[in-house]
Amino acid sequence: MTARRLLLPRPEDTRALGAALGRLLRPGDLVVLTGTLGAGKTTLTQGLGEALGVRGAVTSPTFVIARVHPSTVGGPPLVHVDAYRLGGALELDDLDLDAEVEDSVTVVEWGHGLAEGLAPDRLEVVLDVDPRTEVRTATVTGVGPRWSGGGDLADRADPLAALGGEPC
Repeated sequence: MTARRLLLPRPEDTRALGAALGRLLRPGDLVVLTGTLGAGKTTLTQGLGEALGVRGAVTSPTFVIARVHPSTVGGPPLVHVDAYRLGGALELDDLDLDAEVEDSVTVVEWGHGLAEGLAPDRLEVVLDVDPRTEVRTATVTGVGPRWSGGGDLADRADPLAALGGEPC
């Protein structure tokens, strides 16, 4: 398992982290986002969508649960899920995301404890906000062979080093 911790003083930094993640991702990758309301989950996903070159504005899918943003540059579509209102893993399963995960980059906000079974490899991103300063931090953890010395990133000692920050 590999992990990086990054300081995100401005919303632009959160968006830039999303763009950096987007440049690392490929079809089949799963990103599970965790953080309180206003921590920057959707802002991070907007940066990710920009890097992937997807169509349409990336906004929180809270009321529609999931949105698919097709690529405009021949890359994978972005499946953006908000699991906040879901009652559990069975309701997530009802969305039939398994069929899309293999060909898409899938981001699940509020997915901790629900979405891990969608793919053996995933990035877990935990966003925290200091309530006094409103400065955010992100801890990005790679889980599975792809992110910890296997798959197409096997030649990299730390496949998340390109994100910057500090190893943790």
